[in-house]
Amino acid sequence: MCGIAGFTGANDRAALMAMTETLRHRGPDGCGYWEAPGISLGVRRLAIIDLETGQQPVLNEDGTIAVVFNGEIYNHVELRAELARRGHRFCTDHCDTEVIVHLYEDFGLDFLHELNGMFAIALWDARRNRLVLARDRLGIKPLYFARVPGGIAFGSEPKALLAHPAVSAAPNLEAVHHYLSLKNVPAPLSAFRDIEQVSSGELVLCCGTEIERRRWWRIEFDRSAAMDEAQAAAGIRALLEDSVRLQMRSDVPYGAYLSGGVDSSSVVALLSRLGAGNIKTFTLVYDDDFARKEEDRRFARTVARLYGTDHYEHRVTFADLPEKIDRIVGAFDEPFSGVVSTYFITQSISAHVKVALSGDGADEMFGSYLAHRLAGPLAAHAAGRNDPAALAPFENDQPRLEALVARGDEAAQRMGLYLLDDCQKNELYSPAMRAATAGVTTEHLIRSRLANCRGGDALNRALMLDQETLLPDQVLPFVDRLSMAQSVEVRPPFLDHRLVAFVAALPGSFKIKAGRVKHILKEAVRDLLPGDLLARPKEGFIMPVNEWLLGSLKPYVAVTLAPERLACHGLFRPEAIRRLLEAHYCGAADHGNRIWNLLMLQLWWERYVA
Repeated sequence: MCGIAGFTGANDRAALMAMTETLRHRGPDGCGYWEAPGISLGVRRLAIIDLETGQQPVLNEDGTIAVVFNGEIYNHVELRAELARRGHRFCTDHCDTEVIVHLYEDFGLDFLHELNGMFAIALWDARRNRLVLARDRLGIKPLYFARVPGGIAFGSEPKALLAHPAVSAAPNLEAVHHYLSLKNVPAPLSAFRDIEQVSSGELVLCCGTEIERRRWWRIEFDRSAAMDEAQAAAGIRALLEDSVRLQMRSDVPYGAYLSGGVDSSSVVALLSRLGAGNIKTFTLVYDDDFARKEEDRRFARTVARLYGTDHYEHRVTFADLPEKIDRIVGAFDEPFSGVVSTYFITQSISAHVKVALSGDGADEMFGSYLAHRLAGPLAAHAAGRNDPAALAPFENDQPRLEALVARGDEAAQRMGLYLLDDCQKNELYSPAMRAATAGVTTEHLIRSRLANCRGGDALNRALMLDQETLLPDQVLPFVDRLSMAQSVEVRPPFLDHRLVAFVAALPGSFKIKAGRVKHILKEAVRDLLPGDLLARPKEGFIMPVNEWLLGSLKPYVAVTLAPERLACHGLFRPEAIRRLLEAHYCGAADHGNRIWNLLMLQLWWERYVA
C-alpha cells in the first residue's frame, strides 16, 4: 500500500519530492524516486508485502519498464510462479509490484485482466515513450491526473497534484453542483478545474501531450445465471471464502472491522474458519444515548465471542467531531458529506495493526439501501401492478411510490432520493452560481450512467447505478482516505471481481426477497452467524451527525454558515440558507443531511479555495 505521484515531460526533482511528500500518510515506511528522460516517478511506501526487498519504483530486467503502484495484488504468488516458468527473472524476494512489470512485458495493456486486487498503477514504457495510468475494476484505490506542459501529472490524492507548480486550485463548479445532490464529487470530475479522476476500471494513456482514456473493465448486469437459490448461495460462499483466503496474505499483522452486521461478521467468521489466529476486531461505540447504536456493540461482542477474537471498542462522542473535522476535510481534499466514522475507528486500528479486512461493497452488491428496496415496488407500481406482494415492503406506503413515479423516468425517480434535486439546488443558488451551472443537471448525469445498463431487472439496474457511482465515488473513497489518513490499509473481500461478476448475474429476486435485504448472501453465510444477527436491520459504521446537528453542533453550524462566511464564494443566497437552517432548528423539516452537506462544502472551500 502506497501513495504515488509523478509526471511526464521535463524532470524536476524538487516538484517530484514535494508532490510525493504530501502523501507521507499513505506511506510512512519509506520513499522512492526514479527519473529518466521524459518521466519522473515518486512513491511513499506502507510496507505490507516483502518488507525487506519490496521497495518501489520497480523496473524490468532491462530498465525499459518502470512502475509505481498503490494497492495489493492478491494473486501475486500464482502470477510470479507462472512468470518464472516463462523465464522472467525477479530481483525482489516476493514483492507483488514486480509481477506488474513482467505481466506488461507479456500481455501489454491486457495485463490488467490478470490481476486480482485493488490498485492504482503508473507504468512508464520507455520503448513507446508512454505513461500508462490504470485504476482497479471497482475503484477501490484512487488515482487523479492533470494535464500539464509536456504531458500529464498524476497522484493518489488531489493534494499531490496541487503541489505541482502547473496545477491550479481553482474550483470546478460543475463538480460542486453534483456534490450538493450526491454528497461526493463524481468521477471523472474532481473538485478542482485542472484535476480529473481516473474512473473505476479505466486506464489513461499519455504519449507526449496526447491523452487517451479507455474503459478496460465494466460490470455487466445483462447476463442471467441459470441456477437456483441453493446453487447461487453455494457459489457466493465459495467465492467469498477464496477472496478472504487471498486477502489474508500479509507480512504484517492484520485485523478486521466488526460492526455487528452481516457483512463484516461474515468476513470475521471466514477468517476464523480459514485458520487466522489471534484475530483482532474493532467496533465503533458511542457515549451518547442514540437509538439502536447499543445493538452494534451487542452483536459485535457476540461475534467476537463466537470466534474468539481479540476485540476492541473505540468510543466516540460529540466532542471528537469538531476537533477532528478539519483533518477529515484535509483527508478528502474535496467536499464530502458521506460517512466519516472510518476516521475514528481506524484511529484504534492503527494502534494494533497495519491491515484490516472489511465488509465494504456488500450493500451495493446484494441490495440494502432505500433505493434498492424501492426499485422493485416502483417498477411494479409504474406498470400498474399494485398487489401487496409486488409492492412489499411498501404496500402500505403507496403515496411515496406515487410521488416518485410522478417525477418521471428512472433517473428522475432516483433524483427524488438524493439530497437535493436540480430545481432545489437552483433555489439556493446565487445568480452567479446559476449562470455558472446553466445547462448542467445531475439528473442528466444519472440518466447517462443508467444508459450503460442493458439489463431490465429493476433491482439490478439500481445496483448497477450504485456500483458505477456511489461505490467508487463515495463509499470506497471514505474507506480509503480516512483509513490511509491513519496509515492503515483496508481490504474488502466482497469486492473480489469474480464475486462481483457472479452476483451481478443473479436476478434481483435472489437479492431482496419479500422485503428481506441481502437474502442470498444471508443464505450463503447462515451457518456462520447467529439467527438474530441475520435478522437485524442494517446499521453499520454511521455516526449520529444529524442528532448532533440538532444539539451540540448547532452553534458551530450557525457560525460556519453565517452570511459573512458564505460571502467568500457567493454560491448561495444567504437568505435561502437562513430559511433552511430555521426550518430545521424549529422542527418544521429535517434538513440534517443537507446542513452537513453545506457545512463540509464551506469548510473545504475555505481550506482549499478561499
